[in-house]
Parts: sequence; C-alpha cells; structure tokens
Amino acid sequence: MPIKDILTVVDLSGSRPASKYAIELARQYDAHITGLAISFEPVVPAFAAAPMPVDYLQAAHEQSVGAAKHAKAEFDELARLAAVKSESRMAEILTGGPLESVMTHCRTTDLVVIGQANPDAPEPMRELLIETVLFESGVPVLLVPYIGTKSFEPNNVLVGWDGSSTATRAVHASLPLLEKADKITVLVIEKEQSRDSQPGADIATYLARHNMDVTIEVISNPQTGVADAVLNYVSDHGNDLVVMGGYGHSRMREFLFGGATREILSAMTVPVFMAH
Repeated sequence: MPIKDILTVVDLSGSRPASKYAIELARQYDAHITGLAISFEPVVPAFAAAPMPVDYLQAAHEQSVGAAKHAKAEFDELARLAAVKSESRMAEILTGGPLESVMTHCRTTDLVVIGQANPDAPEPMRELLIETVLFESGVPVLLVPYIGTKSFEPNNVLVGWDGSSTATRAVHASLPLLEKADKITVLVIEKEQSRDSQPGADIATYLARHNMDVTIEVISNPQTGVADAVLNYVSDHGNDLVVMGGYGHSRMREFLFGGATREILSAMTVPVFMAH
C-alpha cells in the first residue's frame, strides 16, 4: 500500500530532525502529514508532605501547553515551507500516565515518525512513547536519530532478517520505501549454525520479484552481540535506513523491548523502520 498519510510526533525543542524527515517523506510521496505536539501535564506526588501550591501547578500547566503550542507552530512553518499537505494537532497527557489519547491519533495513519530519545535534551516519556506506539498502535514506526540525517532519501537500505513474523511485517510495511532504494542488503546474523543452506534467500527472492536490487550478507557467530553487529555493519557500509522487526513483551501495561532492539534504538545513527 502506498504511503499517503504520515503522522509525526513533534519534538518540543531542538532542531526537530524527525519532523524534517517526515515532511520530506510527505513531499516525496505526495502524502498528507500531521504534526502532533504533546503537552505533558505535571503530576502531583501522592506522598507530598503538603499540598502543591495552586499557582505552581497553574504555572507548570501553562509552561507545558506553551511548549507544545510553540512546537506545533514550528511544525506548521516547516510544512508550509515544504509546500506539503499538512495539519497540526495537540494532545494533553498526564506525565507518567496512560498514552491512549496519543494512540488515538496514531492508529489512523500509514506511518508514525518519531525522534530517538535525546540524552542532551530529554523529553518526558520518550522511550515509553516509542515502545507504546510500536506495540499498541498497529502502525509501523520510523525512528529518526536525534543527531539528524545526512539524507532524506534512503538509497542504501539494510534489512535485518531472521524469518520471524515481526521481520516479515516490517518488510511488507516498508515496501514503498524499499521500492525507491538503489540498493538493499538483507543481513542475516547467525549465532548458531543454520540448517538453511541459503539463509535470507527466500526474502531476497521476494524483494527481487518487486524489481529491487538485493544482496545477502550473512554474519556467522558474531564476536559481538546482535545489536553491535548491525550497528557496525551500518557504519562500515554507509546504510542510510535500517528495516527490522520490533520485539517485546507486556508487563504491568508497559512494553519492554528485547535487548537487541533496545540497544539499536539507543545507539542508532541512521533512521530505523520498525513494525511489530
């Protein structure tokens, strides 16, 4: 299915690389883009020795809403300059609370674009927001590194392949992006000797039937973990997009990434397209 509707979660400060990447995708695909700015309402600690002053809570609320409105206006200007079909919205959530009001916006789009957590300018609940969008929205997610990107057109794409259902969903969901790429590498990482004489050949054949230039790379018994093997490959071969499945399980309404997924997202230097 073509990409015709994109939603991006707008960073509250900084250079907003995720918004810029999403807007450029919208321009390339003639898609409509929505910028969602989130206002994080302050939490009153239940163990506070004395009630929080009303004026403090009011000031914190106004500051939160003001930051979201400013981010929304910045997105509108970026979209105007790019001459794309766009709109912007706001969502208010309680810091540390449920994210259902955000999920409502995410479920009716083709792709959600969101920025990687920035340790130099942290935003409330960013990691939990990424995990919840990936596991609860039912929509693929494109993560953009906080350092920004050199290119807005993925031409050298790395597909992480292990034959799983999540990897399969990621490949199918990313077909509109893969079809525009000049080169696609299917990367198979084998911790143990596989019985498959040609690992990755099945998905490579499928993509080749879509007229894609595909090669297969197999890393057997990597000296590092899976995440480091993927990141090292990207660094050595200049890939500008990684496509992979997202793994996790639920516990007490929170979603925890598998180790390799979490490590890749914390250290990624190029956009990562994920589906669950």
